[in-house]
Amino acid sequence: MESKISHSIVEKWLKAWSLSRKLPLPAQYKSGFRVEVGEENQKVRYVFPELNNDFLDLSKLINEPWIYLKVCASPDEVKNSVPERWEIQPPGYMMYCLGPMKNRGQALCEDYHLEYEKYNSTTVVKIIAENGELASTGRIVMVDDLAVYDRIITEEKHRRKGLAVFLMLELEKIALSNDICNNFLVATEDGKMLYESLGWKLYSPYISIVIPAN
Repeated sequence: MESKISHSIVEKWLKAWSLSRKLPLPAQYKSGFRVEVGEENQKVRYVFPELNNDFLDLSKLINEPWIYLKVCASPDEVKNSVPERWEIQPPGYMMYCLGPMKNRGQALCEDYHLEYEKYNSTTVVKIIAENGELASTGRIVMVDDLAVYDRIITEEKHRRKGLAVFLMLELEKIALSNDICNNFLVATEDGKMLYESLGWKLYSPYISIVIPAN
């Protein structure tokens, strides 16, 4: 991966993010991108590959709540550069894996089975418990030569059973079946350790800011 954050990779990731959520595709906004999210607590998101004047100028213009500005930078880089009305959100981590992932051969626990769903360019893998509960779920979206992993969730009562590892490896199989071995995702603090255990590496810190409602 490049030492400088790739505008193209961020665009592909954001396109996949939008497809996964059935949202309009990102539109170019100066050196970054804009997505119309349309949710009560996230109206719009702007994403920038780097902390630059486009990002900083926008942070000065916006006074409306629930518009997110996101950038490939650390919290320390951002917090002293934007007006005080902006609230820094928990850090995220852009991560990549050129495959194959570690822990291959992980078996699915007894009393669970897999289900699949497809829409847009998205494949959803679900791990279902014996009682019909959704235990773990994740999505993979192929955009050109990039496989983007999204919304990887294991429900609390089904954790510590290896389901998340099995799920990631199932998603990887889908990428490989499309001859794609460039894997990308944005992790939370909690997810970062799991992905590192599978061989993923940090591409860039990723931070979000928002003006909360009064």
